[in-house]
Amino acid sequence: MSEHTAPFDAMVQVIDGKAEIIISGNKNVLEGGDMIIMPASEPHALNALERFKMILTMIRS
Repeated sequence: MSEHTAPFDAMVQVIDGKAEIIISGNKNVLEGGDMIIMPASEPHALNALERFKMILTMIRS
């Protein structure tokens, strides 16, 4: 997924496989069982390093 922003915080949970999540230029490699918060209005992108499954939860407060 190309770089973009979102109006709300979002939590990504990787269920299976491996992905790279870039938040404000910082690369994070997540594997099954890992999770990360993507802060609102921060640029972020996602790259599949192998086939993976994830859950994306938008946090609206």
